[in-house]
Amino acid sequence: MENKHTADIGIIGGSGLYDIEGFEAQGEAFIETPFGKPSDAIMIGRYGAQNVAFLPRHGRGHRISPSELNFRANIWAMKSLGVKWILSVSAVGSLKEQYVPTHMVTPDQFIDRTFGRKGTFFTDGIVAHVGFAHPVCRHVRRILGEACRKAGAVVHEGGTYVCMEGPQFSTLAESNLYRSWGADLIGMTNLQEAKLAREAEICYATLAMVTDYDCWHPGHDAVTVDQVVAVVQKNASMAKAILKAAVEQFPVPRDCECESALKFAIMTAPHLIPEKAKKDLAPIIGRYLK
Repeated sequence: MENKHTADIGIIGGSGLYDIEGFEAQGEAFIETPFGKPSDAIMIGRYGAQNVAFLPRHGRGHRISPSELNFRANIWAMKSLGVKWILSVSAVGSLKEQYVPTHMVTPDQFIDRTFGRKGTFFTDGIVAHVGFAHPVCRHVRRILGEACRKAGAVVHEGGTYVCMEGPQFSTLAESNLYRSWGADLIGMTNLQEAKLAREAEICYATLAMVTDYDCWHPGHDAVTVDQVVAVVQKNASMAKAILKAAVEQFPVPRDCECESALKFAIMTAPHLIPEKAKKDLAPIIGRYLK
């Protein structure tokens, strides 16, 4: 059944961000995808002057572990709603002294330390290789940085996010290894979202909310959930103000590499693409199969 809802902007809320103040809900989209169900029903409505789709990444009530997230279903669902830009909000640990808990960061690079997650739509008879040297949209990242300043947040623009498997926090050896690489942040969710958003030709960027110093810091040698939750609650309030300021700046040009990432990426000859793949990926590849 065709979904009656549409939205231009998608917001994926991370830990502590399960709703948005000022969001005028107009309905919920319960979307069945070829990859299963998204994390939750997607709330559709108006946020200021914009049509927005909001999805709590871990489900309302925080029910889904990072390793259990159905990233493909989440991004496919956003694409099926017509989303062009995704603002992703994520709680992260800091790997450098200057990224202090409650600070915001707009990373521009990722390192993958996950294992066995589904990070592509292109399987089962269809192959595509998208460019991913610059994994976030420069326009959306710039908007998030400007929105942070407008909301009064301390923001660091740029930086490298290590995406670890979890759900456990790092060992001390791992934390020190990532620091030796020059990485800035550590989290458990955003890399697969960024990969899939690029394949879906959606502009994507992350608002990373620093909650702790991981376990490398002499004063934070053991990260505990209660410590993280306390900072998450503070960050969530600021994140809502940042998102409001960010959404007000859309639309922006789609003259970035995100908009046409698949133009030369599909390697499989069109006549050899299975019919099921054509049907399942129609929202994503349909423009290239006409």
